Amino acid sequence: MIRKYWFFIGMALMAALAFTLPEIGTVIKHYHVLNVGIFLAFLLTGLSLETSSVLKQLKNVKVLVAALVSSLIFFPVAAFYAARFFLEAWPDFVMGALIIGAAPVTVASGTVMTAMAGGNVPLSLFICVLGNFAAILTIPFMLNLILAMDNAVIDLPILQMLTGLIIKVLLPTLIGQILRPRVKHLLPAHRAKISIFNQCIVLLIILNALTSSADSILDVGPVLFLVLGFMIGLHVFMLVFNQYLARAIGLDLPSIAAFTIHTSQKTLTVSYLVWAGYFAAAYPMALIPAIVYHLTQMILDTLVAHRFGRVIRSLSS
Repeated sequence: MIRKYWFFIGMALMAALAFTLPEIGTVIKHYHVLNVGIFLAFLLTGLSLETSSVLKQLKNVKVLVAALVSSLIFFPVAAFYAARFFLEAWPDFVMGALIIGAAPVTVASGTVMTAMAGGNVPLSLFICVLGNFAAILTIPFMLNLILAMDNAVIDLPILQMLTGLIIKVLLPTLIGQILRPRVKHLLPAHRAKISIFNQCIVLLIILNALTSSADSILDVGPVLFLVLGFMIGLHVFMLVFNQYLARAIGLDLPSIAAFTIHTSQKTLTVSYLVWAGYFAAAYPMALIPAIVYHLTQMILDTLVAHRFGRVIRSLSS
């Protein structure tokens, strides 16, 4: 049971550690533990990505456009204005919904769950790679545009954000891709270890976020259940929206599974980089919605993947 649910047990341990020893967050920041860990995580991502199968999907222009519009444009707009309606009394959580909405899709879990569903894995990788590269350009502009339209006083340094994301996300991923031909024969034996390392970085992000906002979280208390309900509703809405969008552009069922699951997921790692770099001081609890969304997608999308898998298997038998 521990092997199966170790990540969720780890989340509980990180929460307990954050509230009992909040000073550990200072140690993590002082020694730049997360900066190094995130760089290595994206380096390993670059090593692991099989881009040859991704390039074959480039002819699917309508899928590319639909995935990018849904994930990087529609999602942040829907998340922000829905949060404004349901969570208006808590600006940190509204800003957090915007941050997770603007983030790119996940790297590993979306593809793993697509495979679990018997879906189109190359298409899932295609959405993952191009979505993450495009997000480096869209995140600064979408955040600034939405906040400007809402008459917010925040004026984000777009060029600085763009440069930071290129250095912290794109650069290590490209280094990994350059090194991949020399080491790809070693990767299958270490795939599970790479996955565990990436999940441990997520746990450190959760720990760091909770230590930064422990006092504020204790003050809001039961409101966290409202955030949980909101994020569950947001993710269910995006799953339904993306499934209908995939059907509308004429995808087959395995591709619908890939599109629905992967386009609805968001990465906590990039959300953390944006929050820590530009929002942490003014909105210390703004990463909480991203953490809750990460937990929600891991649970719900496992169920969605199993459901797609049953339907796809029944049709193929």
